[in-house]
Amino acid sequence: MFKRPVFALALCIGAMMTGQGALALDDAKAPPTEKEPLAIFKDPRHAMTKYIEGYRAGNTSSSLDALRYAAQGGEALARWKLGSMYAEGDGVPRDEAKAYQYFLQIIEAYDEANPNPRERGVVASAFVAVGAYALTGKPKGIERDTARAFEMFSYAATEFGDMHAQYNLGLMYLEGSGMTKDVRRGARWLRLAADKQHIESQAVLGRLYFNGLEGVPRQRALGLMYLTMAREGAGDQTKYKWIIDLYDGAMTTASDPDRQAALAYLEQFMKGRQEARR
Repeated sequence: MFKRPVFALALCIGAMMTGQGALALDDAKAPPTEKEPLAIFKDPRHAMTKYIEGYRAGNTSSSLDALRYAAQGGEALARWKLGSMYAEGDGVPRDEAKAYQYFLQIIEAYDEANPNPRERGVVASAFVAVGAYALTGKPKGIERDTARAFEMFSYAATEFGDMHAQYNLGLMYLEGSGMTKDVRRGARWLRLAADKQHIESQAVLGRLYFNGLEGVPRQRALGLMYLTMAREGAGDQTKYKWIIDLYDGAMTTASDPDRQAALAYLEQFMKGRQEARR
């Protein structure tokens, strides 16, 4: 069993855990109850600019008013930021129900026929976040719904190529969460995310290749390559101890030819990435 990813909009917001409030899916469309922000902004975009200025200046109270105004005006970035803040308890009381509502608002406002290019990352992350809530059934009051989680992850993975969604799809197939278990298909999704430098995907995929499992042929050198990349990305962070343990275990049992081949794979992989950037 592997940990689910932390969802991000440039900065990580923390894993989705059980929150304070309760929210049923039937009530999800109701907007979050917030203090009415002062109408001192020309429009939501102007409010978002003022939020950024206030945040950088350390004026947290006034910047929060601007953020709420922008969110109420439909700014997806403002909704994502507020959702992230409530999910983490960053500058506001932690409230998973409010966080969920803000993420859900982004999805419901998304116009697939006329998408806003500058909001792609925010929208993709919102689909992943709502999928995670559906998968875990947290906070209390949100029904656990693996089919909905699969729908959210699938859309973000295919429409936006989101690596967090691809990782979650990979895990769902590996674990058979609400579907027929399919390790090979799970490995394909994990590889898409792993090749985008998603650390958790690299670790899980590396273990799959190193050991071989249910239709995935053993490729110890390739597995060691992905585990090496994951280990490098993990650094000394406590939350990635499981990755460090996987890497250490593989290195202990790997042969010298395995290590040498893994190094050759890694050099080839990095060379390919450099050429792709040119």
